[in-house]
Amino acid sequence: MPDSHGYEWGVGRRKTSVARVRIKRGSGRVLINGRNYKEYFPVLRQQNIALAPLRYLHALSRYDVWANIRGGGLNGQAGAMMMGLGRALAKAEPEKRSDLKDQGFLSRDSRMVERKKPGRAGARRRFQFSKR
Repeated sequence: MPDSHGYEWGVGRRKTSVARVRIKRGSGRVLINGRNYKEYFPVLRQQNIALAPLRYLHALSRYDVWANIRGGGLNGQAGAMMMGLGRALAKAEPEKRSDLKDQGFLSRDSRMVERKKPGRAGARRRFQFSKR
């Protein structure tokens, strides 16, 4: 069910990035944090990742997309937007949910940076060994 203004919402997360995505039937305008998506994601690969669910459903010109993204870097933000957009599309078009799920647009990528441990130079790297 869309909210009172006709929007479908989806939240996506990747690494430390969080994307809150809302979609509405429209002409294909995509705004991220108030900016055009091509301006926000300058690298073509990031643009393709972020809009992958729309491209898969051939719905790029059917929906207007607004996204608020916080945290992380641009690659993580693109992955978060992909998941949020997939969730919103699954609500807007329930019959396509299984297709979106099969393509991995609804799955959370749980990989995170491993924490640094005490007595080590990094997460796994050890300090240089000195025999004498």
